[in-house]
Amino acid sequence: MQLKTEALMTLDATRRFFDRTTRCLTEADSGFRASPETWTVAAHIAHVAQTLDWFREGCFDDRWRMDFDAMTGETAAATSLAEARAGLAAAWDRLRARIEAASEAELAGTIADNPILPGRPRVHLVDAVVDHTGHHRGALAVYARLAGRVPEMPYAD
Repeated sequence: MQLKTEALMTLDATRRFFDRTTRCLTEADSGFRASPETWTVAAHIAHVAQTLDWFREGCFDDRWRMDFDAMTGETAAATSLAEARAGLAAAWDRLRARIEAASEAELAGTIADNPILPGRPRVHLVDAVVDHTGHHRGALAVYARLAGRVPEMPYAD
């Protein structure tokens, strides 16, 4: 299978899994947090969106924004789950479009020297997205249960 085809299939599956797991959360849950020092539901979703763009810009454009305090402040300011979901959908679409536009050679090419994924091929960003998104999908499944909701099984309709 070609790198691009596999990358897009994996990206699409990861998006479906995340959406299914978090679909039970409602706008009323936007400000829910597991404890006072944790992110809200809306902030988690906003962070996932931000990180999709972060990986895309880092791996394809060699722009690794490393001001994590500022980035955390941006996502912590999210107050609406609907707005965060809209931002996440747009981030998924931007990443998918960038992978679609890439050649097989570009995807196989090594990411420019960087502190995050040094020496890795660009296509590895999909593995990083799967891992990072899975981490937040799991956290949000716990949040959902704490809020009295039941997350769907992510892997089947």
